[in-house]
Amino acid sequence: MKGVSRFATSRTVVGMTDQTPMNPVLAIIPLGDYQTNGFVVADDTDPDRCWIVDCGQRPTPLLEAVEASGRTPAGIVLTHCHHDHIAGIDEALTRFGPMPIRCHAAEAAWNGDPMLNLSAFLGAPATATPPDGVFGEEDPCPLGPTWRILHLPGHSPGSCGFLHEPTGTLIAGDTLFEGSIGRIDFPTSDPEAMRGSLRRILALDDATRVLPGHGGETTVGRERAGNPFVEGGEPRF
Repeated sequence: MKGVSRFATSRTVVGMTDQTPMNPVLAIIPLGDYQTNGFVVADDTDPDRCWIVDCGQRPTPLLEAVEASGRTPAGIVLTHCHHDHIAGIDEALTRFGPMPIRCHAAEAAWNGDPMLNLSAFLGAPATATPPDGVFGEEDPCPLGPTWRILHLPGHSPGSCGFLHEPTGTLIAGDTLFEGSIGRIDFPTSDPEAMRGSLRRILALDDATRVLPGHGGETTVGRERAGNPFVEGGEPRF
């Protein structure tokens, strides 16, 4: 979730994309009150399957993008378990039937706890179907063998990014945005951990494509050069 004080209005180029071996992301769809990006990602090993990464409020456009891909959803993978990233899970299960749900082990209980998933903080306590499996950084990425899990705590303890190594594409969650960063003022946020996570991202190649949890895509090089919170590659907060 982006904070109002750290929300830079950004160009949001979203919708269906052309999936090729060099572009594993089939669609990027902003959802709900916070325009939380949901992703449809091609399965690494099965051309008839895809994955949903984050499934936020009022997810119909994202679910329609899954159907438009012509693929069967293999499961839902979460960058983290704040309400704006999980609110549409139950609707996805109703539409497509049971499927795996995966998140980092640090947030395994959050879908069922309105205080932890922040829906209570937002004034509308809500829950979602909990994950039936968890992962850590050393585990294989559910998206497939060409993807790598990066544990990026700070915004939340279980925040993760998913790095597609052949194309240098990072689904970054709410860690780094175009011109901004994720909020670090929630009860479970950790500013020092966020500094470490940002340093990890900024150590990637300048050309790394960053697909954040909110707003338009950017690159590591662009953010290192112009993001006021990480100017010159070093966190400035």
